[in-house]
Order: sequence, then C-alpha cells, then structure tokens
Amino acid sequence: MSIYGRDPWGGPLEISHADSATDDERSRTLHDLDRAALSTTSRQLDETQQSWLLAGPGDQGKKKKYVDLGCLIVSRKLFFWIVGALLATTVLVGFVTLIVKTVPRHHRPTPPLDNYTLALRKALMFFNAQRSGPLPKHNNVSWRGNSGMKDGLSDPAVHKNLVGGFYDAGDAIKFNFPSSFAMTMLSWSVIEYSAKYAAAGELGHVKEIIKWGTDYLLKTFNSSADTIDRIAAQVGQGDTSGGPTPNDHYCWMRPEDIDYPRPVYECHSCSDLAAEMAAALAAASIVFKDSKTYSQKLVHGATTLFKFSRDQRGRYSAGGTDPSKFYNSTSYWDEFVWGGAWMYLATGNSSYLQLATHPKLAKHAGAFWGGPDYGVFSWDNKLTGAQVLLSRLRLFLSPGYPYEEMLRTFHNQTGIIMCSYLPIFKTFNRTKGGLIQLNHGRPQPLQYVVNAAFLATVYSDYLEAAATPGWYCGPNFFSIDVLRSFAKTQIDYILGKNPRKMSYLVGFGDHYPKHVHHRGASIPKNRVKYNCKGGWKWRDSHKPNPHTIVGAMVAGPDRHDGFRDVRTNYNYTEPTIAGNAGLIAALVALSGESNGVDKNTMFSAVPPMFPTPPPPPAPWKP
Repeated sequence: MSIYGRDPWGGPLEISHADSATDDERSRTLHDLDRAALSTTSRQLDETQQSWLLAGPGDQGKKKKYVDLGCLIVSRKLFFWIVGALLATTVLVGFVTLIVKTVPRHHRPTPPLDNYTLALRKALMFFNAQRSGPLPKHNNVSWRGNSGMKDGLSDPAVHKNLVGGFYDAGDAIKFNFPSSFAMTMLSWSVIEYSAKYAAAGELGHVKEIIKWGTDYLLKTFNSSADTIDRIAAQVGQGDTSGGPTPNDHYCWMRPEDIDYPRPVYECHSCSDLAAEMAAALAAASIVFKDSKTYSQKLVHGATTLFKFSRDQRGRYSAGGTDPSKFYNSTSYWDEFVWGGAWMYLATGNSSYLQLATHPKLAKHAGAFWGGPDYGVFSWDNKLTGAQVLLSRLRLFLSPGYPYEEMLRTFHNQTGIIMCSYLPIFKTFNRTKGGLIQLNHGRPQPLQYVVNAAFLATVYSDYLEAAATPGWYCGPNFFSIDVLRSFAKTQIDYILGKNPRKMSYLVGFGDHYPKHVHHRGASIPKNRVKYNCKGGWKWRDSHKPNPHTIVGAMVAGPDRHDGFRDVRTNYNYTEPTIAGNAGLIAALVALSGESNGVDKNTMFSAVPPMFPTPPPPPAPWKP
C-alpha cells in the first residue's frame, strides 16, 4: 500500500509500507552514514582543526590561546593588543580634536588700511554734507538737515521741481556745470576701480552719491522727451554786485534756514553744459548697467542732452550771466569730444565715435596747438581727460580704420601730457615742497593737482594692462612706475607731507584746517535761526568751526607752500564737490595693495569691432 503526499521541493512524495525497513536495519544504516560523514569531514580539515576536534580534556587550554576570525586565526594575546591599541588611538585622536576645537584660534591680524583708503572713506563723506533736499536717514552728518525743499517751485518763472542735488561749495548754490563734471569723475573711477571701492567697503556709498546727483540732473530738463529747448543750469544766485540783496553769497546762513529767494537760471543755448551733463548720465549708465531700467533712463536722457548740445550751439555762461562769474566755460569743443566719447561707450553707436575722433573737432578743442593750460584737466577743460579715455579705447580694442589716425594722435598727445607731469621736464613749476603748479601759481591749486594724479595713475594702469612697461618722452623711456610715483607725491602732499605738515583733507590726520569756508559747518546747530546778516558773526569769528566737515579738501596753499586757515579767505579754505571728486578718483586709484583696472566693464555696451566671419563652405563633392 502506498500513500502519496506533496513534496515541498516539487513532485509527489510516496510513502510505501511495503518497503519499510525494520528498526535494526535503519539503525545500521544511520551508523554507516555518521561514519561516512566523519570520514569526509576529517579529510577536509587541516591539522590544527583536527587537533582541536580530537583533543582530549587536557588540550582545551591550547584552543584558548587563539582567536578564530573566520578568514584568519590569530593569537588571542596579539588580538587583544591590536584592539586595545585601536581603542587608545581613537580616544587620543578624539581628545586632540576636542582640544583643537575648543582652544581659541589666533588668526593673523588684518593689515592696517593704507592712508589712501582711509582718506577715501573720509573724502566721500563730504558729499553727504553737501546734499540738498530731503536727506536719507543714513546720511551720517548730524549737523545737516532737510533744505532747499522749494527749489524751482518757488521761482514763478520756472515752477519746476528742482529739489535735490548737491550744493557746490561753502555756499548753497547748485551749479550744474561743475556738479555734472563731479558725477562723471566719480562714475569713471567706479567703472575702473569698482573692486577697490568694494575692498574699502565704499562701493555702495559712492554709487549712492552718483545716483543722488544723476537723479537731480534728470530733473533739470525734460528727460522723457527726445528733443528739448532748455536746461535749468543753476539754482541760487551768487552775484553781489547789485547791492545788499539777500542771496547765497551775500547771506551767511545754514541751508536749512534759508528764506530768501532762490532764482533758477535756465539756458536755451548751452552746448558745453548739455554735453557735460550727457557725459555724466552716460558714464553713470555704465555704473548702473545691472539696473537695466535706470541705466536705460540715463542713456535716453544723455542722448537727448547731447542732441540738444549739437543743435543749439553756444556757451552756457555767455553774456555776463551769474554762472560766468563763478564757473565760466571757455569753450564747448572739448565737451563735444569728451561727451562724444562717453556717449559711444554708453551706447556703442559708432556715430559718436566718429564725432569724437573728427580732426576738425579735435582742432577746435585745442588738441594740436598746446597752450599754457594744455594738459590741465578740470571742470572747464575736458580735452585731456577725453584723450586719456580714447587712448584706452585704442590700447584695449584697437578699432582701426577710420578711427586709428585720430586715436593715435590722442594717444601720442596723452604721452606728451604725462611727460609734462614729470619733474625732469619744466612744463609746470613746482613749489619748494613739491606741489605741481598746474594753474601757474593762481589760487585754489589742489583741484587741478588731484585730477592730474588720477589721470597719471589710471593711464599707468592702462599701460600695465596692455603689457606695456612704459612710454617715451622724446628719446627717453620712462617706466609706468614713474607715473604712480608722481601721483603719490602729489596726494601725499595733500595728506600732510608738505612744509607746513598740514593735511588739506579735513578730518585726516591731526593737523588740518579748522576754519573751513562753509556756512553749514561754521554755524552751530543750536535751534537758533540766524537770518541773512545774523550769520555774519559766525563768518567773521576767529574760533574754529563748531562742526567738522569731514572729508572736505580745501582750496589749498599758495605757490610758496603758504596757507592761511582763515574762514573769510575762500582761496585757501573753501572746498568744492568738483575738487573732491577728483581727489576721490585719485585716492581709489592709488589705494590697496594691487594695481589694475577693470578692462571690460567700460566696453559693456560696445559691440564687437569686426563682424563675425562667415562659416566655411561645405566640402566639395564631385
């Protein structure tokens, strides 16, 4: 009889009673199987393992001397030594790590800031003190407040919002001509040295200053239009020849307390002013290129202004107007070259470059005839700055025909100007203390000196970036280090290395002017409103100013290194925003441990000079 079941490994399982064996037979069978298994196992074991299996009771101690790790058999003593060593090493490493983490680290001290960086930070603060309009909360000049809140609106002939901008100097007049030049200079320095501004922690500050200025310039004309017929050139009046009429020069008042009329001077034929304003907006558009909407607004305003400057020819200060007595423009041809160069860099439109490099325009601007003021860069004469700027274009982009001839001329003229700055040549006199007399001994020399220092430094950086070690002055070759040395000696003079040991930057060093010609700084903020003549006692006081106008570069010493710290003598003690802008540009160029300019940002709007070559033709097939 058979019984079928299910085999879990598959197939039927049969149990047959007929084939079942007796108990004795099964016992013998199992005994034989055990012996066979033992025989097989003994053949597979090595001698050590067999000895363990066959060892008697006395041999058990031997087995305790070894540790079987599966793939390895080691001495028990050696095993414990290894484990102990690993544990001890782990504890030691952990302890050392804990000590390293908990013990304070001693970092190398940050090297102290150089004098140029320290001076840069202070010089920028002067623009905070010169702000007009509603001041931002972070202005950081405690003795200043909102002022000029009705500028433009209080003049019935204009009735236009002209609130904002910067006061020019120690008075409360807003002159667009030097103010625009100041913004152009600041923008130029940011484009070249934004990394240095960032390293000094002042990039945001200087860009905020520029925007404060350009926002105001956009108010002075119809910036949304393509064509204009007028510009607000000035707010406030300084001419005192008409008698004791209250105005910004006759009165001595804090800007916050002004209650006399502030007329607006408009011009309808002012090529110099319009071209300079166009340069300011165009340069700023490169600074703010990452803010697309604002940058485009600046470019549009610059385009409108430059068109106006070309269409309506004339000097803004002609005819004995109020501006002619303080910021008289001698020509507008240099502004055409200067403004045209900046317009090309801001737009990439080659028509502006064609204009800036036109031989007749350069001739009218004085590029070929020299003169006593040739090479003197200022708010009035922009030719020298334009030549350096266009030399940059030739060095880095080399546009070739049809621009090369004039660009080469500008480049050569730049080299000649740089030679004139060197003491070995006698183009300009120097004081015994070493200050170059770019204005030939006339008063207020420092504003010209700082501009020259900036041009010398930035041009040396251009040559270095172009892998050019120097330049020729006639047969003599001069290293670019000579230019930086010139710039440093002039700026060092201003910062205190002069016969009087006087720092002409207020707030820098221990010995600086204390009687600065500045209304806001000389009148205490004591909740007393001093009227037009009431402030004269503060003007004539021999006591130091109650407020330190930090960062103001005063007009400077005379040709004998002499200086009179007298409030009433503005030829010594009055600062200006145009002068400070040049100082800031020179300071940032000299600051830091490394040299070099940003080669590419300036050309961010300039298209490739040459068209992309066409692709090669397809292979010929027969």
